[in-house]
Amino acid sequence: MRRVVEGAGYQVLSTGDEERPEEAVAEDMRRTQEAWNRFKYSLVPGSIIMVLMAVHYMSPVSIPFYVLFTLLLGFPVVFIWGWPTQRSALKAFRNLRPNMDSLIALGSAPPYVMGIAGLWFPYVTFVEMATWIMIFHLLGRYLEVKARGRASQAIKRLLTLGAKNARVLRAAGEMEVPITEVEVGDVMIVRPGEKIPTDGEVLEGESAIDESMATGESLPVEKKPGNEVIGATVNGRGLLKVRATKVGRDSFLSQVVKLVEQCQGSKIPIQEWADRVTGYMVPTVIGYSLLTFILWMVFPGFFVGFIERFDFLPWVNPDLPGLVLAILATVAVLVISCPCALGLATPTALMVGSGFGAERGVLIRKGEAIQTMKEVRAIILDKTGTLTKGKPEVTDVVSSDAHSEEQVLYYAASLEQGSEHPLGEAIVNRARNQGIRLDEPRSFEALTGAGVKGVVNGIEVLVGKPEILENGGLEPEMQDRLNALQGEAKTVMTVVADNSILGMIAVADSLKEGTAEAIRELQGLGLKTIMLTGDNRSTAEAIAREIGIDEVYAEVLPGEKVEMVTRAQQKYGMVAMVGDGINDAPAIMAANVGIAMGTGTDIAIEAGDIILVRGEISGIVSAIRLSKATFSKIRQGYFWAWFYNGTAVPIAGLGLLHPMIGALAMAVSSFTVTMNAIRLKKARI
Repeated sequence: MRRVVEGAGYQVLSTGDEERPEEAVAEDMRRTQEAWNRFKYSLVPGSIIMVLMAVHYMSPVSIPFYVLFTLLLGFPVVFIWGWPTQRSALKAFRNLRPNMDSLIALGSAPPYVMGIAGLWFPYVTFVEMATWIMIFHLLGRYLEVKARGRASQAIKRLLTLGAKNARVLRAAGEMEVPITEVEVGDVMIVRPGEKIPTDGEVLEGESAIDESMATGESLPVEKKPGNEVIGATVNGRGLLKVRATKVGRDSFLSQVVKLVEQCQGSKIPIQEWADRVTGYMVPTVIGYSLLTFILWMVFPGFFVGFIERFDFLPWVNPDLPGLVLAILATVAVLVISCPCALGLATPTALMVGSGFGAERGVLIRKGEAIQTMKEVRAIILDKTGTLTKGKPEVTDVVSSDAHSEEQVLYYAASLEQGSEHPLGEAIVNRARNQGIRLDEPRSFEALTGAGVKGVVNGIEVLVGKPEILENGGLEPEMQDRLNALQGEAKTVMTVVADNSILGMIAVADSLKEGTAEAIRELQGLGLKTIMLTGDNRSTAEAIAREIGIDEVYAEVLPGEKVEMVTRAQQKYGMVAMVGDGINDAPAIMAANVGIAMGTGTDIAIEAGDIILVRGEISGIVSAIRLSKATFSKIRQGYFWAWFYNGTAVPIAGLGLLHPMIGALAMAVSSFTVTMNAIRLKKARI
């Protein structure tokens, strides 16, 4: 199979298991060194040829056996160090699919072979030209490989982030082992200032973790028992015991590297167009070069008369034989037209853009999202887990005149310790975060659909819906506050002790920080914002008013989300869907661009084209800006590639551009396009 694939003109990169990122980086370094060696070694005989040529043609005495010397010196350059190019061209011609290497081969091998006749016939040979065309081509290849290596440095930096060793608790006690020997379930000891070896769950200890490498967020994140931690993040303070939950290729860092590699290896629509153009361009260039040769031979007077006006240029010599001038013009067209820059514009920008995004918490799974995201006109956002945190939190504590907020929380949280309801858990968490010491409840009883009751510190306590109150309910002032809280789409529970109303506690699925600001930024970019939720309309509209959402689809069943996406596409055009749950996955797939929260389910993440590691919708703004910046670089690359070819080809055809200068310009143009793409790293996203 390898022989068949290579015989068709393609390169087989791997025939074994999936290549590890470390191996890919090592291979990248090897190719860079190999490209440098080819250029470096070819430069020695090439320089000698230039010196000999200067002496031979500019001194009164000619060098004996000059043609033989140049042939011997030029052979390794054109056919040894330049053999990969010649081989690629031969295979391409054999399959009737000429490529970029075909143009270089035609500009170097035939002129060299024609130079052999100079051993017997006294005419100007083209060995020097053939040699230096290949040298400049090798220089261009080296610059491309090196620049593309710089473009993919994101993967190299990610790989260096991981810990090399881990301290684990084994039967023999604490021991240090290579990271490759850590297994799921191992308990790792992480001291202050050390990297967390792999993804896991905190068992003991509290600390602030620097997760900037994963989320781009500079502020440390507080961690305590039960919290998840990410491998390669840095433990700021406090000793932690962490149970490994994901190792090797399953870890967060390995998944990020895999996603970046997938994106960098994918093609976007505009690149496929460029590939088709290149496929037609090479045969067109060959045809144009043949036409150039024919025109020079048919109308030599016209062309010689034209270049006589430019004989002040050092490389223009109208006194050369007509055949020589025709060959020079033909080879110049072949070399200058090589669409290397056109082929580099997209993949290089995609490499830089995806790596740059990964470093800032925006992972691009599919390269085509880069092109599509900038064209999105509406953003559909699932509410729970996307706009909100996905779990209830206490938002308000209201106490009666005779009691304090701390008393309200004390009695309510002490009683709710016996409950497994999420609302009760939210109350307990709020009390503990405020440092309130709780007592164990007795005679705990759940009132179905109404609340809970029990005895706390000898006092009978009741926590539940306002409807459970007896004896007339709330005072007018408390009733007004209750109505206001319910109008804000919050669940309100009253707290009663010994038949006396202590106060009320409001619980809601809180909005994520910065949500309203992110919505405003999206609207500032000209996007319509749409919220999708299964909640009742009053709750949905209250949240929409708070953050400024343009449209609301409420009471939507999971199976109806795809229909909502289709409806938005018919109304606005390109649509992005943002979600985090299993029920969001079909809608994420149906949208033009699917965006998954990195904090969501694996199924949603697999469905997404873009993943926001931090799980914040501000990442959507970053993704849009990244898309626009990356595509801008792609367009700039195409512009300069076409401008270069459109300007240089006619000049070469008229005989005003020496082939060696054209080869150098070709190398520089490819390098320029690549370096322009690397400037993406300075973009503000």
